[in-house]
Amino acid sequence: MSVAMAHIVTRGVVFIHSTPASLCPHVVWALEGALGQRVSIDWIPQPAAPGLVRGELSWRGAQGTGAALASALRGFQGVRYEITEEPSEGADGARWSHTPSLGIHHTRTSANGDAVVGEDRLREAIMLAQGSPEALEEMLDELLGRDWDAELEVFRYAGDGAPVRWLHKVG
Repeated sequence: MSVAMAHIVTRGVVFIHSTPASLCPHVVWALEGALGQRVSIDWIPQPAAPGLVRGELSWRGAQGTGAALASALRGFQGVRYEITEEPSEGADGARWSHTPSLGIHHTRTSANGDAVVGEDRLREAIMLAQGSPEALEEMLDELLGRDWDAELEVFRYAGDGAPVRWLHKVG
């Protein structure tokens, strides 16, 4: 990471939508390793999946922290999560979504949270669709992470009103 990039601070949220309680300490340790500081998550029951828990953690850190957090959690089986990183000077925002059945999906995001698909990816989808509207729709759904959104939506709503704890880490 360049010196200039290390001084640009951004923030985001880690949403652990569902996990077995037995993995909670391991999830916390992984997040602490990526953030370089101790964290505490208030785990609460996940109403959409009885027997599982959910938690949220807001963070503040250098650009790229969201990617580091996503990498730290990527290997956990049976965990549904999303990580956001807000746009900051010279960088788009980002969202990483993970489900046990689909794996991980990454997308750039705009200032209002919409998924952003780059020109090259759009041109490739149009070319590969070979004029088929159905094929183009399928490829755009993949680029936008539609399957991840569909699977995670019930878990997102189940978390309405959950507490969010802010962490502050400067570059």
